[in-house]
Amino acid sequence: QVQLVESGGGLVQAGGSLRLSCAASGRTASSHAMGWFRQAPGKERDFVAAITWNGGNTHYTDSVKGRFTISRENAKNMVILQMNSLKPEDTAVYYCVGDLFFSRLVSAPTEWGQGTQVTVSS
Repeated sequence: QVQLVESGGGLVQAGGSLRLSCAASGRTASSHAMGWFRQAPGKERDFVAAITWNGGNTHYTDSVKGRFTISRENAKNMVILQMNSLKPEDTAVYYCVGDLFFSRLVSAPTEWGQGTQVTVSS
């Protein structure tokens, strides 16, 4: 089992940037695929971005391609989501997620963090 703790959320103006971090702990943390989901008010949780255990492959939802970048530092068991050119529609609670299987991570990850709020003002 892996424990996930997010940090870095906050309030930013449209066009600005934020960097979310996720600290993973647990015996198998470095072998987990990792990613991010988000949930806007009144909506379901949606996939945002994912990265394989070794960082060799990434995947993004279409709405964030070219603006968000996911990366990981396995030596520190950290996953980073760099968010640039933020839009008001990016406002949501962002959840760090993990799973042993990349294919399952993008749809139904088994490990979830507690979430961090990102608010983008217009």
